[in-house]
Amino acid sequence: MRRLSEAFYQFAITLWVGGLWAIGYLAAPVLFAELGDRQLAGVLAGKLFALIGWFGLGAALYLMVFLFARSGARALRQAGFWLVLLMAGMAAVQVFGIQPLMAQLKLNALPREVMESVFRDRFATWHGISSIVYLLQSLCGLGLVLWSGRGLR
Repeated sequence: MRRLSEAFYQFAITLWVGGLWAIGYLAAPVLFAELGDRQLAGVLAGKLFALIGWFGLGAALYLMVFLFARSGARALRQAGFWLVLLMAGMAAVQVFGIQPLMAQLKLNALPREVMESVFRDRFATWHGISSIVYLLQSLCGLGLVLWSGRGLR
């Protein structure tokens, strides 16, 4: 059972961090480059970002439970635990804070597109903040992958 839980631990990290990088730095740019409709590209990218955010929250829960089950209170002294907690915090900020705020700005702009409305500047500001949070989460994910590759220390 221990080997299965350790394999699932590595699998959760791989899916979460790989998903962050694949969606943020491959799929979303391709959507905007290839689709003629930037609004549609934004909607699809937003759905992908929401999906990886929710997945990240679930993965973080498993990863923290795993680390506590494996190491007890010593987990609090492990860099991996703090990276997971930090990444989960950033995912929560995105899922429960920034994404709903941006969705509300889009609704407020109707019947126009948000970038053609008086909400353009606020939306652009929050989009920039979201991008910075996502980049930081992605870099923490890289750190987590490197840390976990050292044998769950």
